[in-house]
Amino acid sequence: MLDFFKQLSLKRSAWIFLAFTAFALESTALYFQYGMGLQPCVLCVYERLAVVGLFIAGLTGALAPNSLIIRILALIVGLFSAIKGLIISIRHLDLQMNPAPWKQCEFIPNFPETLPFHKWLPAVFNPTGSCNESQWSLFGITMVQWLVFIFVVYVIVLGLITLSQVKKSRNRRLIFK
Repeated sequence: MLDFFKQLSLKRSAWIFLAFTAFALESTALYFQYGMGLQPCVLCVYERLAVVGLFIAGLTGALAPNSLIIRILALIVGLFSAIKGLIISIRHLDLQMNPAPWKQCEFIPNFPETLPFHKWLPAVFNPTGSCNESQWSLFGITMVQWLVFIFVVYVIVLGLITLSQVKKSRNRRLIFK
């Protein structure tokens, strides 16, 4: 099984697929905001930033998938983004499922002063909603629950690909290609 994931990490198409799925998620979030009028909260903005990290990881890996250094760099960025997105979405889910006056999210994003994403790209990273409200669901599953599932899938796949990097590839002699 690890051999499959090692071979997958050597293909440019796999990294492009990672970038494509992240781009699709980001586009969907912007459609929800501007097309359907849903208001993103601070945690939604943080989750969007984690998806942007997955997109950057996909593009980085697609640059040179045969280079171990580039692959490891892309996996570090991708796995960090997926884990961070999972942690944030679990916290977001907790706020929605167990609302309480003492459990609130902030109104202004807490980005570093050197990276004020909400000032650079306010159309994407400026929160206007509340973390406690669930504004959308599909098949009875809220958006935040879908995000937890999506980030779990990213963590599992990227974790297996990361583990597969220590496995040596078999040199197979192929008479016919």
